[in-house]
Amino acid sequence: MAKPTKPTIKQGTIAVESEKTGFLKKLFMLFFIPVLFGLAVILIIAQLTNINVFESVTKLTNGESEENVDSVEEEQLVFEEKVVTLQAQIQEKEAQIVQLQTQLDSSASEKEGLLIEQERLLEEIELLKRQKDDTKRDFDEIVATFEQMSSKSAAPVLNNMSDAEALRILTNLKPDILAGILEKMTPEQAAKYTELMSKQ
Repeated sequence: MAKPTKPTIKQGTIAVESEKTGFLKKLFMLFFIPVLFGLAVILIIAQLTNINVFESVTKLTNGESEENVDSVEEEQLVFEEKVVTLQAQIQEKEAQIVQLQTQLDSSASEKEGLLIEQERLLEEIELLKRQKDDTKRDFDEIVATFEQMSSKSAAPVLNNMSDAEALRILTNLKPDILAGILEKMTPEQAAKYTELMSKQ
């Protein structure tokens, strides 16, 4: 009984081997032979038309690589141009910043100068106000003195003063005191001061 099992194993391996060889034969017959036949026909046609297939393939592959190199170089040139443009814009903006900073500094120093001038003018105004107050107080005292003087004594003093000073004092006197002083003046002087007072 051991004999019948041996031939079945051999027959199984032979069957598997023949199946493998059959598949390879089919693949070879259906794919590789037609492809090789097609390539042979293309090479024969190329030979008849004086086309060197290998040269064309080499040119085609080199042309693509040259085109790639050219496109890369063009992209690099465009990139470099953009970089140069951006650097120019940066320098322009930096120049504008420096100019604005200079203007800001000059306006700050100008403002400081104006503040100093304003303080000086305010002090001068204050001084003038004090002087005006002092002058007014002094003038009020002079007017009060003339009001206390007799008309006979006040008239010659006013005649010896400038017209502007005399007129200023006369316009600030009380009407009854003014009338008494004008009575003690000569008619020409009284007329002159009366005319000057009427023009004010």
